[in-house]
Amino acid sequence: MKNRMRARALVAAAGMLSVTTALTGCGGQWLWEVEQAASRDLSQVNYLPVPDDERAKSIIEGIEPNEELRAKVPEEYLANGVKWTTSVGYAPMELFGENGEDIIGVDPAIAQALMRKLGLEMTIEDQEFNSQIPGVLAGRYDAVVSSMTDNEERRQSMTFVDYVQSGNAFLVAEGNPLGVQSPMDLCGEIIAVVDAGSSAALVDEMSQDCVDAGKPAYEVLRFEGDQNANLALKSGRADATVTDYPVAQWHASNPENKLDSVAIEGDESIWGIGVGNDDEEFAKVLQEALQELIDDGTYAKILAAWEVDEMAIETATINGGNS
Repeated sequence: MKNRMRARALVAAAGMLSVTTALTGCGGQWLWEVEQAASRDLSQVNYLPVPDDERAKSIIEGIEPNEELRAKVPEEYLANGVKWTTSVGYAPMELFGENGEDIIGVDPAIAQALMRKLGLEMTIEDQEFNSQIPGVLAGRYDAVVSSMTDNEERRQSMTFVDYVQSGNAFLVAEGNPLGVQSPMDLCGEIIAVVDAGSSAALVDEMSQDCVDAGKPAYEVLRFEGDQNANLALKSGRADATVTDYPVAQWHASNPENKLDSVAIEGDESIWGIGVGNDDEEFAKVLQEALQELIDDGTYAKILAAWEVDEMAIETATINGGNS
């Protein structure tokens, strides 16, 4: 009986040794420790390929990781990568590439640049704008980069790493025949706007400024969409339109449109990369990585590739929005 009990004990001990061996690697390390070490190995990182029609492709691919910054990245992102979301349809900030699948533009380029600087894998998925914050809070995504204004309401649930500033701009005929430099230069002229939009309210304010200065008000043509407003400008019915600065730059960058863009100074808002309020550690390392991209000139090159240089900021802040 004693021999049989001893045999069972030896079998049990052998089983425990087998389990222990399966859970450990060379040198007695637990497998989770081995996996964590592998996740920190830059040679194992599979970066998201940069689409060929991404204007900042060569800039992104030239970025070298900063291992000191990478050491500050939360373990979950080293092991699993970062799940980004954006909302395609706001060129040049985010748009589909020629194949209809790849996402290109300023926002995905900034996200890719940050991941290269931190040595992290990533995915990026198109999502309806109003579903992005709920998606981060529910854990479907880790970060949102989608031309999102950093404001007080959103900061109730999100922490923002501020990455660009954006205001409005006039679109005028190629060559800027009226010499428009500021809103007062258009007093008495014909302005096309999208009715009931933010640009229409801005045009009404600028028109009133003309009246207050003793000058004639704008003559405002109101349309249902950007396409009709732009057509009024191209056909000569209007002298200018007003839209968001990056959108104006996008239209002006197409030589077929024969348009110029003139930035309107003084109404800029701050846009931020959003993560959950429980992810402050990651927000901080994103801020540091972005600041390094700003300081070494990479950030400016990305904006220049998409012809939105005036969106640049000098300092990456957290929750620095002005609204």
